[in-house]
Amino acid sequence: MSARPRTTTRLRAALAVCAAAGLAGSVLLTPSASAAADAVTAQYRTSASGATADQVEPWFQLTNTGSTTVPLSQLTLRYYFKSDSPSASYRFACSWAVKGCANVTGTFGTLANPTATADRYLEIGFTAGAGSLAPGQSTGDLQLRFYRSDWQTITQSDDYSFGAGQTAYATWQKVTVQRAGSVIFGTAPAGNSPSPSPSPSPSTSTPPGPGQVLFDDFNYSSSSDSSIQQHGWTVKSGQGGPGVPGATWSPADVTFSSSGGNSLMNLRLTTDGTAAGTKETEIQTVAQKFRNGTYAARVKFTDTPVSGPDGDHTVQTFFTFTPLNAPMDPNYGEQDFEYLANGGWGEQGNIMYTTSWETYNPDPWQAVNAHGEQRRSYAGWHDLVLTVDNSNITYYIDGELFAQHGEPYLPETPQFIDFNHWLIDLNGQTSSTPRSYDQQVDYVYHLKDRVLTPAQVTAEIAALRAAGTTFKDTV
Repeated sequence: MSARPRTTTRLRAALAVCAAAGLAGSVLLTPSASAAADAVTAQYRTSASGATADQVEPWFQLTNTGSTTVPLSQLTLRYYFKSDSPSASYRFACSWAVKGCANVTGTFGTLANPTATADRYLEIGFTAGAGSLAPGQSTGDLQLRFYRSDWQTITQSDDYSFGAGQTAYATWQKVTVQRAGSVIFGTAPAGNSPSPSPSPSPSTSTPPGPGQVLFDDFNYSSSSDSSIQQHGWTVKSGQGGPGVPGATWSPADVTFSSSGGNSLMNLRLTTDGTAAGTKETEIQTVAQKFRNGTYAARVKFTDTPVSGPDGDHTVQTFFTFTPLNAPMDPNYGEQDFEYLANGGWGEQGNIMYTTSWETYNPDPWQAVNAHGEQRRSYAGWHDLVLTVDNSNITYYIDGELFAQHGEPYLPETPQFIDFNHWLIDLNGQTSSTPRSYDQQVDYVYHLKDRVLTPAQVTAEIAALRAAGTTFKDTV
């Protein structure tokens, strides 16, 4: 055994602070040898200060109080709490962050030595996109929250890290900050000195090669072609959401043609400004068997109608989803590309949304989602790529990163693949003159459980077409 370490002035001062704060029952985490250089302080406040809450809302700011620049990707922060029951599960969400919610991660862990006030922890981490903190710099607000998967009320008054009176930021010793596994700030519940956590699976590309693949070139004669059903698709008919109540889903307006040697699918939306005169289109996989992996489609969006006056609030889409079976259904999930050529939902002009859904309540409306957006025209052909792994949902348009979302938005269950073209409301254009809008689709592709770059997707599609493949499904 080595000689007993000498108690430093820094450690004695920290022990005094701990005693003054009434933390005698907690374990003070000894700073590493480089702590003076690598010092980071955590400030905490809560925006939900009641003894119980629908969601726990711990907000943080991390400040570099040392003398060296600290990459945020090397830092993790733990918030300790008492679970409401042994079987309770929790989900993390980032409401807003100066560093960007796409760059903030949240995972839950179980303490090796439970105490009266803690048996779980929420660990906050950062991606490389969060950047670094120079000496004296702060992350700014990290407005975070977590909630029970079943949305039952949480008792937080017995949680170790909770501070009911902390409604303004202040240094908070009841959380811990780790750098590369070494604790550099805070105190943990007794007997629970944090150990290094395994790094989450990175969202890196995987070399292409054999795998479980869906590819469809949409080489069909019409929406009634028997091959459509044989290949696992259903064309929507009748009435029902989304869109204008009373509108009709029209299989006859899902048509197919050929251009430049490739087959194309066209989804036409027609309206005369009335619900009865509105016909929308949708095609969806029959099987609910898609979850992690790479999704891609080449889609042509349009800003103007084929004929008639412009201005309708159209929605042109490519997405994956699990149905909502009840309000706030924890198994629901959805990842959307949605293009609004003429605005809608409060927008006045062109906007592209990429939205990752955790769940929602339709009445009264309550949504748990995250989205990316760009306010510009996307008329014309675009390559859409969506990747899902155990860490992130990542959206690309034409090879460029568009948005990335982590927990709690990752899908929990297998999903459908869908394209639809529909009308938000009848307020965009009030003319009674009929008009039609087109959305075309060149192909759809899915590689199960493997993340490809957009360039690798392009190469895979080229290889499939070079081999004369028009349809393949091994998923």
